[in-house]
This record gives sequence, C-alpha cells and structure tokens, in this order.
Amino acid sequence: MNSRNDHLIFLILTCVASILLISGMNIEAADLRVATFNVDASPPVGSPLAYDPTIGIQEPLSCRGVVLLGSGQPIVLCSVDWIGISNGGQTRFKEELAEAAGTIPERVSVHTIHQHDAPRCDFSAEALLNQSGASGVGFDPRFAMTVIKRAAGAIEEGLQHAVEVTHFGFGEAEVKEVASNRRILGPDGKVLYTRYTATADPKIRAFPVGTIDPLLKTFVLYNGDQPIVVMTYYATHPQSYYRTGLANPDFPGMARNAREKKTEIPHIHFNGAGGNIGAGKWNDGSHENRQVLADKVEKGMEQAWNNIKRSPLSSEQVSWKTEAVQLPVATHLVEEELVAVINDQTAKPDARYYSAKYLAWLRSCQAGEKVDIGCLSVGDVRILHMPGELFVEYQLAAQKMRPDLHVLMAAYGEYAPGYIGTKIAYSQGGYEASDRASRVTEDVEAVLMEAMQKLLK
Repeated sequence: MNSRNDHLIFLILTCVASILLISGMNIEAADLRVATFNVDASPPVGSPLAYDPTIGIQEPLSCRGVVLLGSGQPIVLCSVDWIGISNGGQTRFKEELAEAAGTIPERVSVHTIHQHDAPRCDFSAEALLNQSGASGVGFDPRFAMTVIKRAAGAIEEGLQHAVEVTHFGFGEAEVKEVASNRRILGPDGKVLYTRYTATADPKIRAFPVGTIDPLLKTFVLYNGDQPIVVMTYYATHPQSYYRTGLANPDFPGMARNAREKKTEIPHIHFNGAGGNIGAGKWNDGSHENRQVLADKVEKGMEQAWNNIKRSPLSSEQVSWKTEAVQLPVATHLVEEELVAVINDQTAKPDARYYSAKYLAWLRSCQAGEKVDIGCLSVGDVRILHMPGELFVEYQLAAQKMRPDLHVLMAAYGEYAPGYIGTKIAYSQGGYEASDRASRVTEDVEAVLMEAMQKLLK
C-alpha cells in the first residue's frame, strides 16, 4: 500500500471518528438521566442526638437523593433523616456532593426531614466550640463526615448506573387527621396556646385544625412506563414522641420506607413548610400513635400515586434556578453574649452548642453572606427549595403565585435561621416567633416572597 493510500485511509478514519465523537457528545447532551443514592445515616451508640446521647437504633436513618443529568451541570437533591443541617454543615455537604456529582455547590440542595431523635450537623459551630475545648458537644463531627463521604461515594457509584428519563408524573392527595396548626390565637389576636406535635391537653387538641396544606404531593421520573424514583412532599413537624435515645425516622420516614418496600421503587421524602404545623390535634404522645400517623401518611402517598398523570419529558423542559437572598438577622443575637456562653466551662453543653450555632449565623449575616433559594422546573412542575422551619403560609402563597403550575416545596434546608415566620407572626407572639426559636426578623417575609416570585416567573 503506497503512502497516498495510507494518507487517504487515515483521513477517512479520522473523519469517521470525529463524526462518531460529535454524535455521541450530542446524544449525551440531549439525554436526560437520573441517578439515585441512599446511604445509612444512623449515629453510633454514644453519639449525640438532638437532645440525648444515642443508646440504640430503633429504625435506621438515611441520607438519600437524586442526581439529574442532561440539563446543564448536574443537579443534586438530598434529604437526610436528621433534625437540621446548618452553616458549615450545609457548606460541607454541598461541596462534597457537588464534587462527587461533577457539579457546583449552587446546584446542590440539602434538606432534613427534622426528626428529633436524630443528629444535628454544623461544622461552623464545631469550629467555634473546638477553640474553647468543647468539641463534639452538639454533634459528632467524625460521624457526620462519614455520612457525607458515604453519600458522595454512593453518588459516584450511582452515576455509573444513571437511567434515561423519558417522562415525569405528578399526583396529589389529602392526608387526613395528621396536620394541624400549632398556633392557636386568642380573642386579642395573640397566641393563646401552642399545640405542639404531641399535645396531652384535650382542650388544646379540640381547637380547629387551622391553616394547613392538607395535600401530599408526589413527583415521579420514568423511563418509558417504568418508574425510576418517587419524590414526596408534605408539610408537618414529624414528631410523634421523642427523647428516647433511640434514633428513628419517625412517622414520615416510616411511611416513606413502607411505600418503598411495597413498590420496590426508590422513595425520597421532603418536609414542606411545616414550621407551624404538627400532629398535635391528633396526637397525645401515646407511643402507638406513631404507627397510626405513619399509616395515614402512607395512605396519602398511595392515593397520590394512584392520582399521578404522566407526561413526556425532554431535557429542554428541565432547569435549575437560584435566587441568593440575605435574610435579616434577629436583633436579639448579641455577639459578646454568645461568645461568653461558648467560653463558659460551666455552661450546659446544649447552651454552648446553640450559642456557637447562633454566633456562626450572626457572623455570616454580618459578613453579607447569602442563602440560596432554589427552584427545579420540570415540565409544569416547580419545586421550591427553602431554608429554615418555614411557616406553611409561604407554601400556600407560592401555590397562589402560579395556579397554572404544580408548585411543590421542600423546606428545612439551611437550618441556621431556625423558625421563619410571617410578618404578622412576630407581633402575635408564641414559641415559633420567640427569641428562643427564630433567628430572623419580621422583614424576612418580604425577602422570601420576592425571591419566590422571581423563581416562579
């Protein structure tokens, strides 16, 4: 074979290889795919739960989520069976999961379901406590990092088995006799009673349900007719009873696990804007009520599943947007007072941890650092990803902003602000708007409403 033929063959092979490469790149860019991950997030015995040391695992906790591929950089949505992840905890989770998924932290959203027999996580607070010789008083940083690394590893593994997405589905159904408003107003418009998630007093339980969102919403991704992953959204505090020392996912996690077992499809649950919502009207704290509440939520999940309407989906119909907001920090946070408690060797461990968490939040706000509000758009579905223990009024307001769309909400993202009430709530009083519970001011309503409006345009 002469050199001219060799050159011609080389050119032909080069052109074919280039065409195949370009074609492959285009196919990959056009394909919408999803990967799921699910790892154990149960603490070791002796590790701090939110209020007590762990003495055992009643039912395993999990850290689970999805990675969406094919619509720009990957999008990671994560839900953890912990009480809250704040400040540096959010930062570390997002950075590690972003690196594993090949994306940026701004395209990662991390939420908790807010169970109370479950751990906390805040590496900013831990750094402050470590300086004063109080490392590990609020949570176990080594354990937390172990879970983060597990989740990152599971994402890397899951990406190897990502499944093509061709359709999405949406369904909703009412959950009966679970949610009730915690804030019971008196004749003067002030909070008369707080109906906590377990309320023994029958007089307080007897008050009307109040403002809630009774609907559980379900979002599903499909490959053809085959469901790949189910994501559910429902607004309520998840406590039936707690302070047992036994880690457990409480009734929403039990309902999620039951549906996952019955359908053999990965299920991921997100707590909606349930800051002022709980099961108190229907729950006196009796231990048998945990399963009763779980069964009611599971029934809502099943009915929402049965109501799903499925639609074709392309990558052009999927997007992720964020709106960075600076939340107005509460004026009752005073740096000198917080530092004094952190350094007080005689102070209770919880007091030192809370002071460190509040100080980290205060300094973050003073430095002008912002919190990302996220919005996932999939066809006619919008899923807002919000911070704090948000009042249900925000969820209802978001739905009214776009009645032409299915608007879902995952709250309990950045946990540092604590309870986030409406403007009027701060003049009504009550636990949720107290200095003990909330680290923002009444001006937070205007900030969040504007951000939601921008994201839902």
